[in-house]
Amino acid sequence: MPDIPRSPQSPAPENTPNPDPPLSTAAASPTRRRALTAGGAAIGALALGTGPAWAQPGHNGAGGRGRITEPFTLGVASGDPLPDGFVLWTRLAPDPLAEDGRGGMPDRRVRVRWQVATDERFRRVVASGAEFARPEEGHSVHVEVHGLRPGAEYYYRFRAGRELSPVGRSKTAPAPGARLDGFAFAFASCQNYPSGYYTAHAHMAQEDLDLVCFLGDYIYEGDAQGDIGRGHLPAREVFSVADYRVRHAQHKTDPDLQAAHAAFPWAVVFDDHEVENNWADDVSEPDDEPDQDPAVFLRRRARAFQVYYEHMPLRRAQRPAGSAMQLYRRLTFGDLVDVHLLDTRQYRSDQVGDSGHADPGRTLLGAEQREWLEEGLTGPTARWNVLAQQVFFSQRDFNEGESTNFSNDAWDGYRHERDRMRDVFASGPSNPVVITGDVHANYLCDVKADFADPDSATVATEVVGTSIASGGDGEDQRDTDLVQLAENPHIKLINRRRGYVRNEVSRGQWRTDYRVVDYVTRPDAPIRNLATFVIEDGSPGAQQV
Repeated sequence: MPDIPRSPQSPAPENTPNPDPPLSTAAASPTRRRALTAGGAAIGALALGTGPAWAQPGHNGAGGRGRITEPFTLGVASGDPLPDGFVLWTRLAPDPLAEDGRGGMPDRRVRVRWQVATDERFRRVVASGAEFARPEEGHSVHVEVHGLRPGAEYYYRFRAGRELSPVGRSKTAPAPGARLDGFAFAFASCQNYPSGYYTAHAHMAQEDLDLVCFLGDYIYEGDAQGDIGRGHLPAREVFSVADYRVRHAQHKTDPDLQAAHAAFPWAVVFDDHEVENNWADDVSEPDDEPDQDPAVFLRRRARAFQVYYEHMPLRRAQRPAGSAMQLYRRLTFGDLVDVHLLDTRQYRSDQVGDSGHADPGRTLLGAEQREWLEEGLTGPTARWNVLAQQVFFSQRDFNEGESTNFSNDAWDGYRHERDRMRDVFASGPSNPVVITGDVHANYLCDVKADFADPDSATVATEVVGTSIASGGDGEDQRDTDLVQLAENPHIKLINRRRGYVRNEVSRGQWRTDYRVVDYVTRPDAPIRNLATFVIEDGSPGAQQV
């Protein structure tokens, strides 16, 4: 059962004095989160009299020559909150875009200290320890902190040598079964670096949230350069560990993304572009590249999974074993919200044309994940059940008139399994809400007992979020969207601006705000609410307010 596991830890009890002397007060200032430039080359470093002993000789943080004084160029993050703790993450990379993928680090392990405190200036440290950043893991650090109070806010930081990281803020989940009256979270996806600035992340970082769910396409694997000065590095499609590391590091140098990571715990799942466009299990995208042999593609997948783990605040339970990665899991927030994080890539049948969509043997989830999900939905559940997943769940016919055209990459291409899950929703789980990324557009859908019958019962709601940057500035609607609205009456909203989706969940109501920016090809766009929908407890389907 891939619910979040617990592992032993020995933090300082919260009623004891500070177990470590303060690392410094310099790192406590939240303004350090924005010390990076958009390219990650100019870092606000602490000057030392001599170079740090762990630095790779002959490099500096600008990819040139010289002494390194700043290892925390990729920021900090936390994730997967439990009632007594969360995961802390960082990666040492004084030269994050170094072509060899080592981030300017030597080929040896480096000791990294960490602290968790109840205050931003670390006057009251309640947990601390040390981990080794190892070269075989890209000098990344994953700390699973336990022993904290449920439903509480904390601050954390790292130190390597004499260098301090930015300060991050995180929050534990409420105690199991505890009454919870409110829960706020945002979800986002699809942040193609050359396509636009991550302005939406800057605005997200200013929200008051308990969690951020990122639903996939954290990086893009291709060679796109765009035309706004944020071209992909390396300037080719990535296949090697070194290339994937540089690509992840490039995305993570973005200061707005770092700010959003540092502000809240995240729960992450991948989609396709973290490996390769439209991959399915061991099947590579049909193209002319050299990994069409499943064995060759699985080796690429193993490299991509390794580097994905190196850059995400994930637990050891999610650490990949070769080309396999246990990504689906469940997070619970008191008696109010269960978040079922799904993997719709690793176990799916290959995509086929329309004629094969109704084959009952086709699967998007795989038997084991599907059984785990059904058990979690039909057993004792929280008041709201969130399916955090990647691809469009509701039926979506793109053709006008009698002919039909469905996506073979979304749940429409796996119709039998989608209908089975729809029937599970109808059988009585408490308030199922599907949240979705992938399509670079905001949608709101009623999940119908029979999509062919608009008058059939609504059994769940699907909330689809737009991209952070993929697709560039976007637009309100296209002519083809009017066809979709006409052919799919269960779809209540389509909009193609960029942004994220904020959700405020109470015992009686779920409120969704579509938060959008009007441009991403230049920085500093303001944020606005595009539309707001509410779902009433016990009444599937959303109403615009």
